[in-house]
Amino acid sequence: MKTFVIDAGARKILAVVLLGAAATTAAQNYPSKPVRLIVPWAAASGTDLMSRMIAQKLGENLGVQVVVDNRGGAGATIGTELAAKSAPDGYALYIGGSVSMAISPVIYPKVGYDSVRDFAPVSLITRFYNALSVHPSVPARSVRDLIAVAKAHPGALVVPSAGAGSTSHLAAELFQRMTETRMLHVPYKGGGQMVIAVISGEGQVMFSPVSTAVPHGKTGKLRLLGVSSAARIASLPELPTIAETIKGYEYGGWQGLLVPAGTPAAIVDRLHAGVLKVIATPEFRDYAAGEGSDIVGSTPDWFVQFLRSEVTKNATLVKAASIKPE
Repeated sequence: MKTFVIDAGARKILAVVLLGAAATTAAQNYPSKPVRLIVPWAAASGTDLMSRMIAQKLGENLGVQVVVDNRGGAGATIGTELAAKSAPDGYALYIGGSVSMAISPVIYPKVGYDSVRDFAPVSLITRFYNALSVHPSVPARSVRDLIAVAKAHPGALVVPSAGAGSTSHLAAELFQRMTETRMLHVPYKGGGQMVIAVISGEGQVMFSPVSTAVPHGKTGKLRLLGVSSAARIASLPELPTIAETIKGYEYGGWQGLLVPAGTPAAIVDRLHAGVLKVIATPEFRDYAAGEGSDIVGSTPDWFVQFLRSEVTKNATLVKAASIKPE
């Protein structure tokens, strides 16, 4: 009987072939059990509400239950690290956003994950923007007026934020950089406290989610001056963009579906098709409109490039503003 000896190189090739075959089989049978959707924010948060809608509809498309797993804390880095270290088999999905994927990693040097290296983007889901508003006592009825007031009184206007490194903070920093103005930044512990500060007159200028600012604008507690999107948003066509005064200004947050890096392409494609069906439903369109968000629905490749550009943009802002971990 002849004995066949397989050298080290051949063994490696065989291992790769066998692993590839196993991955193909797993992808063909996917999904065969419930899927977990990791949300790096607490229950009842805005991201959580959106995630539960996606989980229900995506589960219907996949034919299995998709269970939301809230893992909030530490600026969304706890849940994000958990997702990054999960098995790349399609049974651990992740709802990532601008804070967890493009802001926290450039502020906190040891977050335990790399946004680009450790994830395979599936689809960008929504983009949302900030409304620029002021307390009624501020003598500004337009973005141009506000710039004039800020230049006339450097450092006098207080601009609260939802915390150092939040989207409200970075939107204000970008505004100041592009207009060569200076306002006094005061970080609060969350968006709720930020809004209360401006309504009470403790602060004068605010960049807050459109859905938060609009109700107070209607009651006269705030005066809305503009929105941080590149184009006017459909739900508020009368509100001008900041970019109509400051050419090129745009700053917003976003949310997207991702999986751990190494997840088979066939599974990514299956999830991509499924989430596109979800965000095309009337229920999701109504939700997005109510939040002042734009529905995107990107390809995985486009999302990869977008993520890289967001990390670079925020790293530049964080460095220029000398933002440090709290």
